[in-house]
Amino acid sequence: MIADSPSPNAMPTAPRQAVQRIYAEHHAWLYGWLRRKLGDAHDAADLAQDTFERLLRSRDTAPILEPRAYLTTIAQRLVIGRARRTALEQAYAEALALMPAQHAPSPEQHLQVLQTLEALLDMLDGLPLKCRNVFILAQVQGMSYTDIGAQLGMTRNAVQKSLARALAHCYVVLYG
Repeated sequence: MIADSPSPNAMPTAPRQAVQRIYAEHHAWLYGWLRRKLGDAHDAADLAQDTFERLLRSRDTAPILEPRAYLTTIAQRLVIGRARRTALEQAYAEALALMPAQHAPSPEQHLQVLQTLEALLDMLDGLPLKCRNVFILAQVQGMSYTDIGAQLGMTRNAVQKSLARALAHCYVVLYG
């Protein structure tokens, strides 16, 4: 799981050893938890590995006092991300099915659109649902503040504030 040869971006030895210990002590438990949750051994194995990879790449050097709770949090986020990606791919496939064949994107464009949408969703991840919806309706669908307010049951002023919050959040994610 963890290579012995150091690389320029390698984690310091102590945290790396801590991850190795946590992996040895908790991998089987995490795999079992994911297998019960997902009902699929292959997906559980993939997500368990992804969880430890995320832990290994983490720049946080503080000791992990509750490894199972920490691993559960990471794994749960990965499960949610995978479900979100699946729903996004399905919605995009449904939209493509409605499009005339001559206007369908190439496989490269298809992948690029999915990656862009996924990056956008990741960027908006920390926002409250209403802010996220305002952002998508305004920036993706091009709706006016008045129309967004009517659809979401918000005042025009509340829509403007939510959009400003979403844009500030995106700026911090991109440049902060």
